[in-house]
Amino acid sequence: MNRIIFCTFLKKKSEGQDFQCYPGKLGEKIYNHISKAAWEQWIKKQTVLINENKLNMFNYKDRQIIEHHMKLFLFKK
Repeated sequence: MNRIIFCTFLKKKSEGQDFQCYPGKLGEKIYNHISKAAWEQWIKKQTVLINENKLNMFNYKDRQIIEHHMKLFLFKK
């Protein structure tokens, strides 16, 4: 059964994610407030950021950069 949430990114009710796709408290916030559609938009944006900035996801500082952009993208728009 699909989970319906109010997506704070899309500002409307939408289908929630099937599972928590990011760890920790931030992951819980994403799971409870960000829809599948909004998460898909973020994944596309993340890919662009990684490629344009030549980020290495094995590098801790690069992961911090992506997390910062993710918070801005999903919650500050």
